[in-house]
Amino acid sequence: MTAVSPDARRLWTAARGPVLIGVIIVFAAVVITLLRGTGDGGALDPRSFQPQGSHAVATLLEQNGVRVDLTDNAVSVDGATLFVTRPDLVDPDRLADLSRRAAATVLLAPAAPAARLEPETRQPGCPLAAKAGAATMGGFTYEGEQTCYDSTLVRTGTVTTIGYGAIFTNRDIDDEGNAALALSLLGQHERLVWYLPSAADLSRQKSLTDLIPDGWKFAALQLGVAAVLIALWRARRLGRVVPEPLPVVVRAAETVEGRARLYRRSHAATHAASVLRQATRDRLGPLLGVPRGGDPSEEIARRTSRPTAAVRALLDDDGPVDDRGLVALAAELDAVENEVRKA
Repeated sequence: MTAVSPDARRLWTAARGPVLIGVIIVFAAVVITLLRGTGDGGALDPRSFQPQGSHAVATLLEQNGVRVDLTDNAVSVDGATLFVTRPDLVDPDRLADLSRRAAATVLLAPAAPAARLEPETRQPGCPLAAKAGAATMGGFTYEGEQTCYDSTLVRTGTVTTIGYGAIFTNRDIDDEGNAALALSLLGQHERLVWYLPSAADLSRQKSLTDLIPDGWKFAALQLGVAAVLIALWRARRLGRVVPEPLPVVVRAAETVEGRARLYRRSHAATHAASVLRQATRDRLGPLLGVPRGGDPSEEIARRTSRPTAAVRALLDDDGPVDDRGLVALAAELDAVENEVRKA
């Protein structure tokens, strides 16, 4: 007879291709992550010397006594100025909580339904930014208690919203009053929390089911219902048990010997001992007139002149037994049974 079940070699032959591809993908992802981690940072990163980076403004802030703490998961913002470079990637409830705890908050270009203005040099038109003067402003426009630069910079309470981030970049920091405006917004307190959210930041705050579109959830539900219906349709119908003649006759001695080998292979001597004791009780109970489930120890002791405690220990002890102890137990049980039958 030839085995049809796949062995380890067949499984490895079938799976080595996908496994190799998976290893290559993981290795490439690790290399890319490490290379990115050693770079100079991206846009509006205070570590970056690139034109879109913000190393210059971070240096100016530190020279003016402001400690800049860069983070990708802001937690401790109490008493500090919070600068959020991509507010749309932060859960609104969490962003509101951070703004309440921070002494001042600056939000850069959160999405707004209002019109957009082309970036250009604009005049402040408000006391809030009068000292900074003209600056490169544009982008989204907002509504607030104080509005500047044609509503591209507004302040409500302690939250300042700005529609364009050129004033924070290395490329434009020297133009017009950009440096003065950037320092006045980010240097309001002795500590600045520079928060760089990423797409992973929003996913960390939501469960996997929250990230799945509703349409996909509905499709998955339909597929699940269809799978259940197909399983019910194709499932085997089970009726009553039909007795069939055995193809061969197996002698009782061979059955006993085979079961004994199984017990020995699984090191189940204790279980085998329990089976032997129960079998002895089942055989002697009717012979002694003891009801099923009753304790025949006293009747056995009376007929064999053995101490009742010794008989009860022999029939009821459930302690661990090794192979040698199992053989001795079988012999003792057999002797007790012979004594009862001869009495």
